[in-house]
Amino acid sequence: MTPQEEIEALIARVAMGHRKSFRELYERTSAKLFGIASRVLRDEAQAEEVLQEVFLRIWHRADSYKANGYSPMTWLITITRNAAIDRLRRARREGTATEPVEIAERLYDPQPGPEARAVERDEARVLNACLDELPDDRASMVRQAYLQGMTYAELSESTGVKLNTVRTWLRRSLLQLRECLSR
Repeated sequence: MTPQEEIEALIARVAMGHRKSFRELYERTSAKLFGIASRVLRDEAQAEEVLQEVFLRIWHRADSYKANGYSPMTWLITITRNAAIDRLRRARREGTATEPVEIAERLYDPQPGPEARAVERDEARVLNACLDELPDDRASMVRQAYLQGMTYAELSESTGVKLNTVRTWLRRSLLQLRECLSR
């Protein structure tokens, strides 16, 4: 099992109320999540409090994590970052903030991190390998329809293949891709 799969499995067991898995998830991820909270808040005591809030949220919301191809760490980091920013906003409203929220908001990078990019590259590699298993003309149609946004009618016109045949080929190709991707 990869580390990502192990963390996903831990989250799944936490969703079922498994305390030992929760403890293990904490041990494996708390240092990184604490570091993120510390960077946003720039206060270790507040970061510790946010980390406690985060793990309470994880305990109560683990069933909302869905394995969607993105890293489970991305999900955990997002919860932590949002909790830390919420803490800064509360402090700002109460007049106890030591730094403007805008700085914390600038720390947020909406682009996927290195781990998410690595997962995306791996998924693209697998998808391309599955597309290579299709006949060349069918793989080309799938790419044009689903990656370049061509309509069935445009595909029919550009390839000279009847519209209903294009639909049938694409449907069968998608079924083959689904089978390949599930291996």
